[in-house]
Amino acid sequence: MKFCVSLAFNDLTHYVETAKAADECGWDYAVVSDHVVHPEKIATPYPYTEDGSPRWESTAPWPDPLVAIAAMASATRNLRFLTSIFVLPLRNPFSVAKAVGTAALMSGNRLTLGIGAGWMEDEFRLMEQDFRSRGRRMDEMIEVMRKLWTGEMVEHRGEFYDFGRLQMSPGLTEPVPIWSGGFSEAALRRVGRVTEGWISDLHSTEELRELIQKVRRHRADAGRGDEPLPVVAACTDAFGVDGVRRLEEIGVTHLLTMPWLFYGRDGQTLEGKREGLQRFAEDVIAAL
Repeated sequence: MKFCVSLAFNDLTHYVETAKAADECGWDYAVVSDHVVHPEKIATPYPYTEDGSPRWESTAPWPDPLVAIAAMASATRNLRFLTSIFVLPLRNPFSVAKAVGTAALMSGNRLTLGIGAGWMEDEFRLMEQDFRSRGRRMDEMIEVMRKLWTGEMVEHRGEFYDFGRLQMSPGLTEPVPIWSGGFSEAALRRVGRVTEGWISDLHSTEELRELIQKVRRHRADAGRGDEPLPVVAACTDAFGVDGVRRLEEIGVTHLLTMPWLFYGRDGQTLEGKREGLQRFAEDVIAAL
């Protein structure tokens, strides 16, 4: 099992010091989330709560994930970084490929790009990107970015992107892993066909079991059943060493959590974050 600390909704001035603390006590990943803006009135219902309301207030901090990762990578040695979730079809594939490629190279290949199709149509409108085609565009964007990251002269003729021979330099020294999130059938099929790993939302152990089985079926249907399947999960009913072992048994490979919540520490203070990271490392990570 790999252990991932979520930095969602945290004070931006704490990111670097929190990453350093996680690096020092044996955590595997720091995870950064993504939104560009929060409209005062959001017309699109949030799909992951019963009433359609977001889980955060308008004042919740949303740093640019790649800028935040670059800052943390420069202050750490072993810690890896994951975006969960980077809303890929909000952007242009060339600008994303350039920024991700640069961050990957300059971090020593410690970046994994976790992507999703997005849910907030309001944000797509502001970013001048089509909302209804976002899933198909995202699949094609992945194809385009993988070509650009080779550093070779490439071309592309697709439904949304069409360009002649060009080169993005420097090319990558290692492929950037691309994992995708969501639990709609379309999202799960994407893990089967296109991406290397799956990122869950908040689920129970049994919900995760069923979803992972679906992903594996899609993998098998795509002829990829023998490939490794990284699964990032934030679980609502698995705690401590025994809970983590149950998650391992059903196929979870990366546990995503905010460890200070388990110890009653104030997640708004840097000291509370440090103590939570250290105690979880001693109680759970070391035991496994």
